[in-house]
Amino acid sequence: MDGKKLEYKGVEALKELERLTSKPNEVQEDILRKILAQNWDTEYLNKFMGKSATKSVSQFKKSVPVITYKGIRPYILRIGNGEDSSLITGHPITEMLCSSGTSAGEPKLVPSIAEDLDRRTFLYNLIMPIINQYVPGLGEGKAMYLYFVKAEMSTPCGLPARTVLTSYYKSCHFKQRPHDPFNDLTSPDAAILCYDGHQTMYCQLLAGLIHRRRVLRLGAVFASAFLRAISFLERHWRDFCLDIRTGKLHDDITDPDCRSAMLDLLEPDPDLADEIEQICCQTTPWKGIVCRLWPNARYIEAVVTGSMSQYVPALKYYSDEKFPLICPMYASSECYFGVNLNPLCDPTEVSFTLLPNMGYFEFIPLGENGKFLMDFDDDDEEEDGVPPSMLVDLVHVKLGCYYELVVTTFSGLYRYRIGDVLLVTGFHNHTPQFRFICRRYVVLSIDNDKTNEEDLHRSITAATRKHLESRNALLVEYTSYADTSSVPGHYVIYWEINNTIHPHAPPISTEVLEECCIAVEEGLDYVYRRCRTNDKSVGPLEIRVVKAGTFEKLMDLFIAQGGASINQYKAPRCVKSKAALKLLNANLSGCYFSPRDPTWNP
Repeated sequence: MDGKKLEYKGVEALKELERLTSKPNEVQEDILRKILAQNWDTEYLNKFMGKSATKSVSQFKKSVPVITYKGIRPYILRIGNGEDSSLITGHPITEMLCSSGTSAGEPKLVPSIAEDLDRRTFLYNLIMPIINQYVPGLGEGKAMYLYFVKAEMSTPCGLPARTVLTSYYKSCHFKQRPHDPFNDLTSPDAAILCYDGHQTMYCQLLAGLIHRRRVLRLGAVFASAFLRAISFLERHWRDFCLDIRTGKLHDDITDPDCRSAMLDLLEPDPDLADEIEQICCQTTPWKGIVCRLWPNARYIEAVVTGSMSQYVPALKYYSDEKFPLICPMYASSECYFGVNLNPLCDPTEVSFTLLPNMGYFEFIPLGENGKFLMDFDDDDEEEDGVPPSMLVDLVHVKLGCYYELVVTTFSGLYRYRIGDVLLVTGFHNHTPQFRFICRRYVVLSIDNDKTNEEDLHRSITAATRKHLESRNALLVEYTSYADTSSVPGHYVIYWEINNTIHPHAPPISTEVLEECCIAVEEGLDYVYRRCRTNDKSVGPLEIRVVKAGTFEKLMDLFIAQGGASINQYKAPRCVKSKAALKLLNANLSGCYFSPRDPTWNP
């Protein structure tokens, strides 16, 4: 990819998108040839393809194995300890990107080279031209996007180790971005680049309130981060009003760059403070608070697919269902993948068009006609578990079929299993479009049962819709673990519930929560219900309700442990950390069990 493509804007960006998606096979073959030419003399490729001066595409597909992180980790650790980048890539590794660790259980270090930032910026530059086709006039106002960085670490040899978003926000690509209307953010860069979580959240929300009438776009990377901001706003709106009324910044903001930048924004505005105070005082509960505070906003942008889809009811509640929820892109620490070309679609219908110039994409077939053909086994970490001949190229995936995504990158990942399950939903020109389904690994298992993330999420969503939302209560967050401390073991699900969204709603009763337990069990698969009912090898499901704010404490715990930033954080759907379990169990408000066996028909 030429550097000049970073300058594509508007119509030019859309033309480039059309060009790429019109000939994905040609683009993909060219990408793989360039990767092999750039990295031909690496120790890793020589191990499987020999030391020939050229390495062909056919040789690569025949000889290079499919791997998980375990297969590349030794090379990454060697580079982190000071060995040369040529172990895996022909260009110098400039940093290690830290994955969040909340999906797979522990953070991973992912190698990155300088030109990777060019690819990420290329994808970012497509998003606004795509959305502007459906929501015109976005350049006439500001964007209140909540962005967060995380303090950097370093490897033993001194390579920076940071999250992929911290890498981008600290790069010249972000700091020297064109000052065009699409890049007009409410927050000064100093507020975004502040490492202190409280100070950066405070300043970004304060800046958003100062510019409330000019805000046309709202968002955060993940829906969970946006909802955390609303919770923060609910606790601190009086402080914001005082700052705006007096033109003085709260004493808690001590970061010098952040304080200086915010003082440049602040000036006494009693009328604005009165407006915000009136809205926040009279809106109890806070239904529709977002559209009242930012009345000219057109949409909320955030990831709402996969595990983030559980936040959709809360987002709709706080926006009074007046804003579309736009999920713009699909990306990971390892590689940026694609964009949503139908941004105003329902969150349940989001599909992503994979951009064939981002990396080389292959796919492990998992099933068709709505059924998976391969087990979701959390122990399936063997590098030789998937024969290379099984993989399907991007242009050969089939409509309606399920696949696990495999990626090869310029920075030294070869046939690397991302772990995401995708469903082919259609095509744009000749390029497939995919819906994210779930992470492929099991989250819960006691006996022969193997419950994956999608099944757990689907059963919880159905139970809460029937028993909580109908009673004016929302599920704020959930996680789970398999409790084997007694025999038989059983599933434990931690729920944080908000039942204050309606002023006259009664408390959620024991009977309702027991019905939730059985409803979740009824939504799980045949094997689980057999183990519960017939084999008696799994005990009754338990819901442990935790106090308000518990999952924010859990987020703080994981962030403090050095994995995710607020941008990246996804609540783990299964916890194994003793510290996390201790925190959850220390904040219980009640425990409830299934009152009967789920139905099961042999």
